[in-house]
Amino acid sequence: MKSNRCSPSRLFLPIYICLFLSSYGEEHWSQFRGPGGMGHSLVGDIPLKWSSESVVWKVPLKGKGQSSPVNWGNKIFLTGGSDNGRERYLYCLDSRNGKLLWSRTIACSSPERPHRMNSYATPTCATDGERVVAFFGPAGLHCYTLEGESVWSRQLGDFPGPWGVAASPVIVDNMVVQNCDAEGESSLVALDLSSGEVLWKTSRKNKPRGGWSTPVLIETGAKRELVLNGEFGVRAYDPAKGRELWFCEGFNGRGSPIPAFSNGLLYVVNGKPGDTYAVAPGGSGDVTKSRMAWHAPRRGGRDLPSPAVVEDFLVVVSMSGLATCYDTGSGKIHWQQNLGLKGEYAAAPIVADGHILIQSVYGGKTVVLKPGKRFEVVGINDLGAEVDEIFRACLSPIQGKIYARSLSMLYCIER
Repeated sequence: MKSNRCSPSRLFLPIYICLFLSSYGEEHWSQFRGPGGMGHSLVGDIPLKWSSESVVWKVPLKGKGQSSPVNWGNKIFLTGGSDNGRERYLYCLDSRNGKLLWSRTIACSSPERPHRMNSYATPTCATDGERVVAFFGPAGLHCYTLEGESVWSRQLGDFPGPWGVAASPVIVDNMVVQNCDAEGESSLVALDLSSGEVLWKTSRKNKPRGGWSTPVLIETGAKRELVLNGEFGVRAYDPAKGRELWFCEGFNGRGSPIPAFSNGLLYVVNGKPGDTYAVAPGGSGDVTKSRMAWHAPRRGGRDLPSPAVVEDFLVVVSMSGLATCYDTGSGKIHWQQNLGLKGEYAAAPIVADGHILIQSVYGGKTVVLKPGKRFEVVGINDLGAEVDEIFRACLSPIQGKIYARSLSMLYCIER
């Protein structure tokens, strides 16, 4: 572990998340990884233990997809895609019983070629309570009312290459912001949420692969920054104009995991093997040497799940299930242990009641960790899915329940 001298202001994640919850309300899990994009639920009655008997309903979904459930009130929004990718689906379900309220079909004449671990419907929807936005790569970005009426649609590129897309739209003020990293020409785009008009478009360094990370909005004092991980490192942008503010070079490629923000630092994982690192936001230009607070060894193979922070503990889980706990202030490794379940891990974890919940790909079993200086597994939850059923979407804590999505099924879990 190596540390640089850096004195960021100490911010606290619960306060940061509360800013979003005061606007949206705790009952709304309105975007990928919830309010603030960090995967934190502040609702105290989320289930931490469950079994197949805890599943109150499950419903099949049209097509296949890996988008995570989001909601506004009793409406849940999800996406899917046909086997050949020429049709994409946006559907709205009743959170109380899984009943389909409405669905819309979007045609795609030239589908992308997603990787075998990707899908034609991986980006998660975003909603502000009036509109819901869904992104399908070459099939476009689409905005609907919560009743399913089309508001606008925009094409944002062809997204060539053998990877597909996964970056989710996020709503910032009156804008929807979309990461359009691709194999070749790449950009970050902001559109007017009401009209779909492009407000700004900022070029990003051309990528040799696709783009999968979703931007997150952070606040550092009076300043706001849109932070986006990527193939070459992490960058921050002015949300009002799209101007790049700073760049910190990473230690390897891919850059798919979303950075975590807590204690005044951003915690970044590369995707491919390479050091985990912490960056103080608020800089200018290349801040690799000036504002990287620490970096520490990251072993265990590929990292697809995003990091999670609870108090002073940063937990990163590799695709193979090797979990590492770092001290958020210094990068010291407290422990490194296998989660104990064979198979892969792809979904970003969620944090509820001081625990980290991370779901395995095959069969959807969920490991519940209690972060601390010692490795502690509180439980392993099995919702009763078949062992070959694939779960790559994130768990969504909504109105005191957990919603789990496999490629073609949605489960509702309660205490």
